[in-house]
Amino acid sequence: MLNHIHKKRFLFMSAMIFILSMTLLGCSESSESVGESASKSESSNLITFAWPRDIGEMNPHLYNPNQLFAQSMVYEPLVSYQEDGELKPHLAENWDISEDGKEYVFHLRQDVTFTDDTSFNAEIVKKNFDAILTNVDLHSWLGFISKIAQTEVIDEYTFKLTLTEPYYPTIQELAVVRPVRFLGEAGFPEDGDTSKGVVKPVGTGPWILEEYKVDEYAVFTRNDSYWGELSSVEKIKVKVIPDAETRVLAFEKGDLDLIYGEGVISLDSFNQLQSTGIYGTSISEPVATRQLVMNTNKEQLSDDRVRQALHYGFNKEAMVEGVTSGLEEAADYILPTNYPYTSDLDATTVSYNVEKAKHLLDEAGWKVPEGKNVREKDGKPLEIELMYNSAESIQKTMAETLQSEWAGLGVKLNIVGVELTTQVERFKANEFDMNFFSNYGAPYDPHTFVNIVATEGFGFSEAISAYSNKEELLNQIAAVTQTTEENERQQLYTEILGSLQEQGAIVPISYIKKIAIYQENVYNFTFPANRDEYSVIGISIEE
Repeated sequence: MLNHIHKKRFLFMSAMIFILSMTLLGCSESSESVGESASKSESSNLITFAWPRDIGEMNPHLYNPNQLFAQSMVYEPLVSYQEDGELKPHLAENWDISEDGKEYVFHLRQDVTFTDDTSFNAEIVKKNFDAILTNVDLHSWLGFISKIAQTEVIDEYTFKLTLTEPYYPTIQELAVVRPVRFLGEAGFPEDGDTSKGVVKPVGTGPWILEEYKVDEYAVFTRNDSYWGELSSVEKIKVKVIPDAETRVLAFEKGDLDLIYGEGVISLDSFNQLQSTGIYGTSISEPVATRQLVMNTNKEQLSDDRVRQALHYGFNKEAMVEGVTSGLEEAADYILPTNYPYTSDLDATTVSYNVEKAKHLLDEAGWKVPEGKNVREKDGKPLEIELMYNSAESIQKTMAETLQSEWAGLGVKLNIVGVELTTQVERFKANEFDMNFFSNYGAPYDPHTFVNIVATEGFGFSEAISAYSNKEELLNQIAAVTQTTEENERQQLYTEILGSLQEQGAIVPISYIKKIAIYQENVYNFTFPANRDEYSVIGISIEE
């Protein structure tokens, strides 16, 4: 069972991920310029793209209003998250983990400097960790943070992290964009407390923030002293354009080279631009699964036959194709299979079958009375409410589609649009019948997803309350992050994710993807494996 700290951590993370993170975070509270102004004559080797929000103060240890993509350009991690969940050395060349899973010794790269030419070494790594640990409650949503017992400098380029208990996702969590990336000495305030702000954004990354005008633009220049691969692009200009349609118009005028991200423009706009044949387009691999969560605490949804009937009773492929214009794809599993420990998921996939859905409802005792359209049992109608984010057009249209399809089964679905904050609050308070949700993506999952499932007061623990093996599931989830044996860990994940899906409280709907559309002179665009990062390494632009 998860203890109070676990619960606090994941409740905090749920609100943060829903409201603060992913791609649309924050707005700047600062009007200061950073660094010297760029030349009036912009470089011809320049990539310009738009973002809905100001980049923020560029504090690597804080959240709103700092933007994830910008933080990832300037600050770097010890470990890098790559395709198929592979964790590769970054600022750490390699690391050793003790047999008991509590001690991590990192051997740091010796050819790295910050952009002010000061050295990256174990002392500055410790200083960054200690600044984070000064505000441990702020960062305890990240699992390993609250388990850190000690930080040590072994020698100039060797750093040791000691945990209070084994926690295998430590290496994976070190790949996240924040808060565990590294600020140079010159960026720290006098008292070392970065929660109050930073002096300037000094990182080791491939980009330097050169010019910044609050709520208007930011210009990043290539760090020519960077230890890793250099981009062929010399400058990146980020224009702050809050309105999606205005972003499209700016792109069509040629003022933008690139539009990139999740939800940055409407699907209709993306498809219209793509259909012209003028522009280059890319669609990412799945970054998350759009899910439908059913609350088994509710009488109508407590029987797994009803939940399975609802899954069989709508044409998922047709709905996803129609609503997303083919951008997303129907999901077979509750997590994408390109995460660690998810490639061997073992769960029965469900195909559209109206007759089977009706048979299951009949079997569960929900019958259609003569002269009525809605099924009843013991005089109660089979009436369910589905909550969706009113600002999310995809959720709204999917809710309307489910309402129509399930009506044909004799199920009355009431759909209710609410604001995002209300959706989160009601989900956590167990005040829902059904709700849309999407998991957090790389590099957070699968461990973060299964942990929130087990966290009471979030929504999932209540949703699976009718599962016959709930206690066993909770014990497996508590064990999986502590196991030090790889095969055992894989087996636990296979059983946990399979069981969660088989019993029908979490229905996979579609795989969410990122989009990119770019001018015809932009080449070699690729999506980073980390959902929160931004990279133009490899991209090129020609006149």
